[in-house]
Amino acid sequence: MKLKLGIIYGILIWLLTYIISNIFQPVMIENIIYMNIIVPISIIIVAGFFGILYIRNFNENEVIEGIKVGILFIIIDIICDMLFFIIPNNQNALVLNYPLHIAYMVIIILIITTLLGYLAQMNIELK
Repeated sequence: MKLKLGIIYGILIWLLTYIISNIFQPVMIENIIYMNIIVPISIIIVAGFFGILYIRNFNENEVIEGIKVGILFIIIDIICDMLFFIIPNNQNALVLNYPLHIAYMVIIILIITTLLGYLAQMNIELK
């Protein structure tokens, strides 16, 4: 496991999810339920992108690496949430319903990184 790279990608995932959710908050909050749509979609897009960047550096045990980096991304998300929102008591759309946010992160991140690891181990021949 490349811990330094995983930590950098985890912080970038958290930061980009926060930025994307804040950009689309004024646009979407009037039309649909903000927390149930925007945050999971941004998590999927950002985690998928950085998961691909991380997993493509491995040639064996990609599924195990996907699970490990998924757990690392979740731990980094929780730490960043605690440092920036929970402990200073800053209200943000990401932490309005914090248990739901954690559930999104755990389920989505683990599924994405594990599936990326599974897909990375497949030999695909395009003819």
